[in-house]
Amino acid sequence: MTKALLLIDIQNGFCPGGNLPVEDGDAVVSVANRLMANGTYDLVVASQDWHPANHGSFASQHPGKKPFDMGELSGQPQVMWPDHCVQGTQDADFHPDLDTDRIDFVQRKGENPAVDSYSAFRDNDKAALTGLADWLKAKAVTELHVMGLATDYCVKFSALDAVDMLPGVKVRLIADGCRGIDAKGVEDAIEAMREADVEIIDSSRIGF
Repeated sequence: MTKALLLIDIQNGFCPGGNLPVEDGDAVVSVANRLMANGTYDLVVASQDWHPANHGSFASQHPGKKPFDMGELSGQPQVMWPDHCVQGTQDADFHPDLDTDRIDFVQRKGENPAVDSYSAFRDNDKAALTGLADWLKAKAVTELHVMGLATDYCVKFSALDAVDMLPGVKVRLIADGCRGIDAKGVEDAIEAMREADVEIIDSSRIGF
């Protein structure tokens, strides 16, 4: 059995003070550090939003659009986000308190300006793969625990893609290690993950 922990986008941009902050987002850092330190996981992977400055999901790239308006990108409805996690900026860095020395592999995503990439596994149009699924398969991962930011976007899509793209791997969501943007969105995301056979667990059950 090979157990892996997947940390989703625990970056300055999604924490208080960042360009697209999730309320209480920095609270997940201590959960991640505790889990990485307790010896439960054989591998730790972290995804990192890594957008070019002209990314098409940014409201700034669409005249007349404001952050959180709805628009279109790659033929799909798209939330217009504030500029966030631009490559090489402090906003894109991992949270400074995150114990990055324990991370074995970083999967960057969202680099194509023409399509958004919520999932750590593939772009939103499902055309381009990041390569993370193949990396985990090569490591013979049998159980994957997912946590991070934000529950109703990147965490949800990553967990659902893990179920879809890693047949035979048990996927679990560490609920207290996540924070979301919208309360109703979080509720719907948890339900969607549960329906896809993602087991919803609490970090207190892990490694003790």
